Amino acid sequence: MGESRENTLEGVLNELQGSIPEIEACAIVSVEGLPIVSALPTDVDEAKVAAMTAAMLTLGEKASIELGKGNLEQVNIKGVDGWLLVIQAGMNACLTVSTTANAKLGLIFLDMKRAAEKIAQMI
Repeated sequence: MGESRENTLEGVLNELQGSIPEIEACAIVSVEGLPIVSALPTDVDEAKVAAMTAAMLTLGEKASIELGKGNLEQVNIKGVDGWLLVIQAGMNACLTVSTTANAKLGLIFLDMKRAAEKIAQMI
């Protein structure tokens, strides 16, 4: 008998994306910048998203420490059409989420944290 859907990385992404309509896309990437699993639009380059996400996380960590803000919790980028949100998911991965402009970030951060905890246990 295989793993249940909720106990796979794909299941975690599907649950996250399915629970909040404002989440347009999400991905789990390695801290080295390699794609692990994603739910991205077909016209989006998974490898580019993975590399950019890991670079943002690395720069965010360095800036947070350099400026005395402690360990990094999240990286947030706001564009006119929405948000790109990145959080650590264990030692070896991070979770990135793309949202619409009108997204309720508090709820999304809460669900992202829960998803990241599940991902950390799987990777």
